Amino acid sequence: MSPTLNNIVSSLQRSGTFINSLIAASTIGGQQLFSSLTFRCPCQVGKNFSYGSAFLVIPAFLLLVAGYALRSQLWTMASEYWCSCTPPQRRISPLECKLACLRVFSITGRALVAPLTWLAVTLLTGTYYECAASEFASVDHYPVFDNVSASKRKEILAGFPCGRSAPSDMIPVRDEVSLLHRYQSQMLGWILITLATIAGLVSRCLARCCSPLTSLQHCYWTSHLHNERELFERAAEQHSRLLVLQRIKKLFGFVPGEEDVRHIRIPSCQDWRDIAAPNLLCMGDDLQGHYSFLRDRVDEENEEGKPEGIELKP
Repeated sequence: MSPTLNNIVSSLQRSGTFINSLIAASTIGGQQLFSSLTFRCPCQVGKNFSYGSAFLVIPAFLLLVAGYALRSQLWTMASEYWCSCTPPQRRISPLECKLACLRVFSITGRALVAPLTWLAVTLLTGTYYECAASEFASVDHYPVFDNVSASKRKEILAGFPCGRSAPSDMIPVRDEVSLLHRYQSQMLGWILITLATIAGLVSRCLARCCSPLTSLQHCYWTSHLHNERELFERAAEQHSRLLVLQRIKKLFGFVPGEEDVRHIRIPSCQDWRDIAAPNLLCMGDDLQGHYSFLRDRVDEENEEGKPEGIELKP
């Protein structure tokens, strides 16, 4: 890949608009597939409303929860600022609080993209709303329902979304009620889209106006967070790999890929039991934490001059 194309792809990946568009497109595709494969209106009295409302609201709620849960920044902030299980390390400055609030707003905005897209698409389609609202349609002004009892009327209305066979004089009523529900659902969808757009624009303007950073500082801060995360993950992976190689060599006497295995070591039974007891926490007042799946027994044995292994004669 050319450097120019690589820069463009990297810029798009870091762009919030591109990621939000990708999330929205994925949600739309998933909603269409989900509706075509799973949704079947029961067309029964007392079930249409609960079934249609569940398909409309519950997936949106689950998408909202998933949007928060999949944001690594939220868990990072929770461990740094909110979690009371860890002892406080330092005092948080007012500037850090403002920046943390901005990050929370950004995370919330990203988490709301999928559920709002789901609600907007389902309302514009109208299938779920038509099923949920079928029992509550007002048909008092239709003469064909004058001599129909209330229970029978609900049963007839509940069967409208399924296109069940109805008397010829009720077919125009069924079509009008279906069009009315589609109209109401689509109007609610467009109202939701309008309100979400206005809320997104206003919140973005307020975030920039209330931000303690200038436009260039905000750009630098965003880039700094991205680079800090990327470089830290690379350094942590290399550091942990080197540390694990060191521990493994002290346990077995060699590392994977090493040709010189003359000082191979046979671990004791206690060594194998220690492997199953991980010690990866850095807690307490120790200046240096212990990051080893073997505790310190292997190190102590080697430092005390005990036999480290068996020398193999080539």
